[in-house]
Amino acid sequence: MISLDDVSVTRGDQSVLESVSASVSEGEFVGLVGPNGAGKTTLLQTINGVLAPDSGTVTVGGLDVRDASARELSRRVATVPQEATVGFEFDVRDIVEMGRTPYASRLSRGDYREDRRQVEAALERTETAAFADRSIRAISGGERQRVLLARALAQDTPALVLDEPTASLDINHQVRTLSLVADLVAEGKTAIAAIHDLDLAARFCDRLFLLANGSVAASGDPATVLDSRYLDDAFDTATAVATDPVTGTPSVTAMTDPPDRDPRVHVIGSGPVAATVLARLHEAGLSVTVGPLPDGDVALETARGRTIEALSVPPFGTVDADTERRLIDHIEAAAATVLVDPPLDPAGTVAEAAADTDQLIAVESDPATGRASDRSSTAYERLRDRAVVTPPTSVLETVVSTAPEQELSADD
Repeated sequence: MISLDDVSVTRGDQSVLESVSASVSEGEFVGLVGPNGAGKTTLLQTINGVLAPDSGTVTVGGLDVRDASARELSRRVATVPQEATVGFEFDVRDIVEMGRTPYASRLSRGDYREDRRQVEAALERTETAAFADRSIRAISGGERQRVLLARALAQDTPALVLDEPTASLDINHQVRTLSLVADLVAEGKTAIAAIHDLDLAARFCDRLFLLANGSVAASGDPATVLDSRYLDDAFDTATAVATDPVTGTPSVTAMTDPPDRDPRVHVIGSGPVAATVLARLHEAGLSVTVGPLPDGDVALETARGRTIEALSVPPFGTVDADTERRLIDHIEAAAATVLVDPPLDPAGTVAEAAADTDQLIAVESDPATGRASDRSSTAYERLRDRAVVTPPTSVLETVVSTAPEQELSADD
């Protein structure tokens, strides 16, 4: 559906794309990832005809973009731009109706009924129908971004080009927007999108192109492209890639100060957030222990699947003397103890053991995405008061930057 063959683009006196070749098949969702200035927007603008390449060819549906009229190209590819600024007081519905322009002529507005059907369907699918009669300048930036997506859907093209379509959206609408694009692709459309969030790109895209220094540094499925071997060079920073235990897709963490030695870490907590933390720390190469965890917990299954040493107790059971002794041993051997929304036991055994650690890190999840800690727990509050508090997405960098240096034994 979309093909770039040896495409080079210069803007001013700066080379932005150099001999880029890539293709997007019909019914495929491809994500463009890479650092700022890598050429993602420029590549998209060569696809939709805004920019003409200095060399090479770009085709959409077999049509050479340079030979196509604006009307021909607009019937093949619709664009959701990065900027949502609109300079006039149009109603939202008026903006979405602009997507039907390629089907009108100087002598006729086109098929009124089809235009109306496409506009109403686009408003509904993007959840913008509720404010369709409001001025485009009276709604939020995130809402305007969704209106521009609705305009692109009303255009009813086989291909979609999206430049950072989630940049102005909250996390809820980021997921909803990319889910909608994935649904459209499942229905037969083709989509290529520049996506800043690597985790979201991994979750929703069929393939990724990693752009760096004007060329494609890596391409393939998300697990292939989101590899520290490629990411470290492209983003000029150390990265750790783990597998999200909930989505099963790659999750990337940037580390500004990677350690000379990997510290030991003991994790206390259960549930999907704790499972995510375990995966991040383990796949970064840290020595991790965890527990106590109730049998059947997702974090315990994650630990066992990765051969992470875990302490387990029966569901709703108490911590026996042997488990308590082993818990204390793990905490004493660790450079840091990580509390992940911990369900501290009523007897206070876990809290008492955790109180003896020199370095505490409290991982607290967003209530919208995971279980929140029991803020009423006095034991937890005492621990939290002297802990470094961090969200799950930053736990690895927090451990690396705060855990003291730790000499490993010869056995390690």
